[in-house]
Amino acid sequence: MPPATLHADSFGNPLTLDDAASLPLVDDFVMGFVSTEARAVNLLALADRDASPIAQAYCATLHLFAESREAAANARPFLDKARAGMARATPREQRYIAAIQAWSEGDIAKAIALHAEQAREHPRDLVSVKLGQYHCFNTGDCPGMLRLALAALPAAADVPYLHGMAAFGYEQCHLMRDAEASARHAIGMCRKEPWAHHALAHVMLTEGRLSEGLAFMQGVSETWTGLNSFMVTHNWWHVALFLIELGHDTEALAVYDREVWGVVKDYSQDQIGAVSLLARFELADIDVGARWDDVNGYLVQRTADHVLPFLDLQYLYGLARAGRPEADALLRNIEAHAPHAPLSARAAWEHVCVPAARGLVAHARGDFASAIEGLGMALPRLLEIGGSHAQRDLFEQVYLDALVRAGSQATLTGAQGILQQQFNGQPESLRLRRQASAVYARLGLEQLASRL
Repeated sequence: MPPATLHADSFGNPLTLDDAASLPLVDDFVMGFVSTEARAVNLLALADRDASPIAQAYCATLHLFAESREAAANARPFLDKARAGMARATPREQRYIAAIQAWSEGDIAKAIALHAEQAREHPRDLVSVKLGQYHCFNTGDCPGMLRLALAALPAAADVPYLHGMAAFGYEQCHLMRDAEASARHAIGMCRKEPWAHHALAHVMLTEGRLSEGLAFMQGVSETWTGLNSFMVTHNWWHVALFLIELGHDTEALAVYDREVWGVVKDYSQDQIGAVSLLARFELADIDVGARWDDVNGYLVQRTADHVLPFLDLQYLYGLARAGRPEADALLRNIEAHAPHAPLSARAAWEHVCVPAARGLVAHARGDFASAIEGLGMALPRLLEIGGSHAQRDLFEQVYLDALVRAGSQATLTGAQGILQQQFNGQPESLRLRRQASAVYARLGLEQLASRL
């Protein structure tokens, strides 16, 4: 093999490549990954053409992002090649390879620690920063997301995508003014910054700025071109959330049909986006027709995945909501997997995912007392399974629905407390107004219902 040559990516990070012709595809990955563009996968064309360690590690990264039970096995050949060439890689590349190895082995705590080191030592390695944020997000470590972005910011303030990463870290830490300022700064630098759009959508949803949020997201949606399926479908998912809250039911269903479901149907994130929206539609008394059927044709293949508890719970609820018998198999598999999950994630699986899973299946089957019990155990620790505040709100909506449907004085009282607090923060929400009015009527407080 000829000696490797040192090049640099678009952020100025040295790259040890065997073939100079590989640089454009490696840079497609680097820039595409950071900007959430589909061109990141162009790198896979190098799988058999360039054995340089960093190129192979980047290929492994793409395979692991499949978030499927086969992902680690599919990534292994590339990691083996990357590790075999470690001696000729730079220290930055070596640390990145070690982080991907830790990820493939399920040692997410080690992976996060390596990405944090990388942010300190090589703050313009924004692939590493974004990947570290991904792991922190999936383990509920919101401060960790923010630390990674802020560690890199002094050296990479010229990169709009880093400001978008900071914005989402701030938002998940409930620092809304900082989040909005960072998101708007990113968008000012580059209007096509979909991750910053996404962060600002979170701010506006959380603050009850529903009409403003809908107008903003619709106003920037023409820039959502060339993105990976997660980013484009997830931003439209946020549009659909605003539409549901504002009572635009027909338009929300149209967004689901046109923009959310059908881009890459076999991808985990596209599947959970569909499950989440269909469930929210039904919880808001919007008829989804036969839409569950197509989604569940893909979910039935997920009964033994167990990549992330956050994903499994949504696969499970989709299957149970549609009355599929595979829900029982997935629930049994979750219960069996939890005690043997990787140590860093075991508590989340055992003490959050298992009771939540039981509660979700119970709700889907009309056993509201068991739904309240299971979800009630899980909700105080739900952050541990990852996902965003807006995404985890699905489980809170299911719990609220169970309280209402159980129909006792005690459960309706609990529902009133939740609904009124939520409506106080989102006075534009027609969904919450309808739900709160119905609960007040059942509590014999019709005069309060009329004031909403």
